[in-house]
Amino acid sequence: MLRDQAVYYISREARLVSVKFGKRVSIHDIADYAGALREDSRFDPGFSEIIDLSEVEQFQIEAKEAMVLADQIDPFSLNALRAFVAQTASQIHTARMHQLLRGAQKNIAIFAGFEEARKWVNEVRLADVHPPVRCW
Repeated sequence: MLRDQAVYYISREARLVSVKFGKRVSIHDIADYAGALREDSRFDPGFSEIIDLSEVEQFQIEAKEAMVLADQIDPFSLNALRAFVAQTASQIHTARMHQLLRGAQKNIAIFAGFEEARKWVNEVRLADVHPPVRCW
């Protein structure tokens, strides 16, 4: 647990990080989480991530901080699959802002529930491992 605001789990076998944020999230909470991942020997920047924002009631992140988060703090590679779980307007807005700032329209998606997010990550990974056969 980090600042009592984020709990994460790393599955090396699934190449997946799952994180759930608490009721209030600040840039410091996210920076602590990113720092903990970088220090965790199980973490790989190419892993996929599911970010559960469903319990967040208040984001304490200013526009400039969001840019720093996307450009400097985010520990994941630009190609990593990222799935946000967001239900309220502010949660969805925050997820979309990160999606836009990372320039990742195809590998970052937003879902209403955790299982839907996990299914998407697994399906996209499977498609990457087994690309469709093309006939010319």
